[in-house]
Amino acid sequence: MKKFYIVALSLLPGALFAASGGSGEYDILPRAINFAIFAAILYYLIAEPLKGFYYKRLNTIAERLESIQAKLKESKSKKEEAVLKVEESKALAKSLVQTAQKEVEIIKKRFEAELAQELENLDKAHNEQIEIERRHMTRQTVAEVIDEMFDDGVKLDQDKFVSIVMKKVA
Repeated sequence: MKKFYIVALSLLPGALFAASGGSGEYDILPRAINFAIFAAILYYLIAEPLKGFYYKRLNTIAERLESIQAKLKESKSKKEEAVLKVEESKALAKSLVQTAQKEVEIIKKRFEAELAQELENLDKAHNEQIEIERRHMTRQTVAEVIDEMFDDGVKLDQDKFVSIVMKKVA
């Protein structure tokens, strides 16, 4: 019903202020009133949809801006987390290097101790082998002397026997 009144009101000024057929009168005032009424009707019909479109567009832009700002904040926080993780990784790497160096020193000391022990054991084994060979040579020399004595059929007393053995051993 409202639209009917609006259309009727929009046609009314045209009918009221219609110019007569060339009388030479100026019709500026009726045309201005007609234009004002037309503009008012146009404003009445189009204003609300335009305002709605404008506010909808404004809200859409604001929402996009907020989402972009949220993404920016999120990316900044992720960047900060990544920087913290990098710093933690650097500290962990330094501690791992220090630990590895300490382990190398411990292994080196243990290896040196084991090597010293092994050298000591080899030295003892060598000395024991020399002693065994000395005893073996002494027995062999004594056996040779005894064989020599009994082959000749010579009887020796103990002092002479010891002196002969000492000469052979020396």
